[in-house]
Amino acid sequence: MAGFRKKVRIGDALVNAGLIKVEQLEKALELQKSKPKGTLIGETLVELGYVQEDEMAKALQEHLQVEYIDLRKADMDEKAVRLIGEPVARKYKLIPVCFSESDMNTLRVAMADPQDFYAIDDLSIITGMQIEPLIATTSQINSQLDRFFGKQAANAIAEQFKKEQEGYYEEEEEDAGRREDVENSPIVVLVKNLIEQAARQRASDIHIEPFENFVRVRYRVDGVLREIITYDKALFPAIIARLKIISGMDISEKRKPQDGRITIDVDHREYDIRVSNLPTVYGEKVVMRLASKEGFKKQKSELGMRPEDLEKFDNILKNPNGIILVTGPTGSGKSTTLYTALSELSTEEVNVITVEDPVEANVDGVNQVQVNNKADMTFASALRSILRQDPDVIMIGEIRDGETAEIAVRASITGHLVVSTLHTNSTAATVGRLIDMGVEPYLLGDSLVGIIAQRLVRRLCECKREKKATVDEKRILGIPDDKEQKVYVPCGCQLCNGTGYRGRIGIYEIMTINQKIRNLIAQSATADKIKAQAEEDGMSSLRASAAKYVCEGITSMAELLKVTYNADEE
Repeated sequence: MAGFRKKVRIGDALVNAGLIKVEQLEKALELQKSKPKGTLIGETLVELGYVQEDEMAKALQEHLQVEYIDLRKADMDEKAVRLIGEPVARKYKLIPVCFSESDMNTLRVAMADPQDFYAIDDLSIITGMQIEPLIATTSQINSQLDRFFGKQAANAIAEQFKKEQEGYYEEEEEDAGRREDVENSPIVVLVKNLIEQAARQRASDIHIEPFENFVRVRYRVDGVLREIITYDKALFPAIIARLKIISGMDISEKRKPQDGRITIDVDHREYDIRVSNLPTVYGEKVVMRLASKEGFKKQKSELGMRPEDLEKFDNILKNPNGIILVTGPTGSGKSTTLYTALSELSTEEVNVITVEDPVEANVDGVNQVQVNNKADMTFASALRSILRQDPDVIMIGEIRDGETAEIAVRASITGHLVVSTLHTNSTAATVGRLIDMGVEPYLLGDSLVGIIAQRLVRRLCECKREKKATVDEKRILGIPDDKEQKVYVPCGCQLCNGTGYRGRIGIYEIMTINQKIRNLIAQSATADKIKAQAEEDGMSSLRASAAKYVCEGITSMAELLKVTYNADEE
């Protein structure tokens, strides 16, 4: 242990490893002075975006001569984890993993800072064991602490709140102000924990639902809702009040739906949360949509497009004017594709203006306008004003009505590039929808330059299992009966929380509007005719796109069928 006690300066180790520059380290050290006590230099470097957490941990493994452990895949021994309490684990940013195989009196502990000798000594005293430090990322440690102690902590806070309520109801007349102050404290922690745990579990939405005798909390992860915890109904009014306060809603209004926003920092990532509440029979249901600001800033190559799709996407974006539409149901990744296109189009020489409801993420160099119906700032009225602002590129959050569609078409014909979204099932169906909104077919044929239909399919986790495709599966995949084909099915492990899936990837149907398709649109041709022509010109359908991912083992047959059920002819 004596050799291990020699402390290595982490900043210097990262400079020597070539991960950061000396100037970056100096800037981080300067910022470190204003941080709360206990903040690690590594955390500051991650916050500044100079280094990724996992690459930093792997680099330090070599310099500190300490084993790196990926906690997402680690086989955690609950008996070892429970040897210490959550407060100690959170204070020192560590979690016990298991007992050493060679010596049962040695505890293997994952630490954000394996050189924290005070923590090692404290742990040794608490457990009465030798400590073998391992290096892990702070976010993975926090995620595992949520997993093992999350429910326990939430229930403890709930119990504390109920006790305080009982005590202070008796003293209500004596000290109403003090009661309100005390009432908030455990609820503040509870709500903060709910949001942080959701972010660490990669949830896109949090649902807080009141029923007759309890409150249910569910997270939507990879497009699927899962129950996380239930609370006593007595906590519900305080939870709702807290959420209304931090999201800027009217706390006294309980009969009308309301919308609000929260910005929160979780493990050095900034999240923008849209909050919506809706009065139901048993109280106000709240749904929070979590959007990581980094999530909208993807490179084109990260969207999941195949090389041939990426080429089509690039060609569509090169048009100086016209309309580009991204279509698909809610939650299919349209906004991410739209923001990626905007980032691509936004240069110093181009004036890009957006009109959105709401503005989902801030994009550097882009003028973003928020729709405000109370102030009569609708999509249509905002668009009229935008056209007087000398725009080159206009992004409309969504085409919802005929008036907006008509202005968008006229803007594109007069030399502007317009990008927008529409809720339709496929590229060909989009044309019919716009004609139904009142856009003249000949104008639409002239203005459209490309339509992208998309969906998100869940990626199979690495625990997937291989099997031979059945005759029916081959037919759906478009593979001859006599050809052998392997497909993969989900299994479930710790990494994917037993679901068999981890993360999602986009599937795309990209229609480039050429002269033949323009003529069909001008003639008010059916969606089937337009689709047949587009496929003849080389368009790959959503189902064909998903089928390629199934054959490559990236997703499953079940996902293909679920996501493309309405999108194709079948």
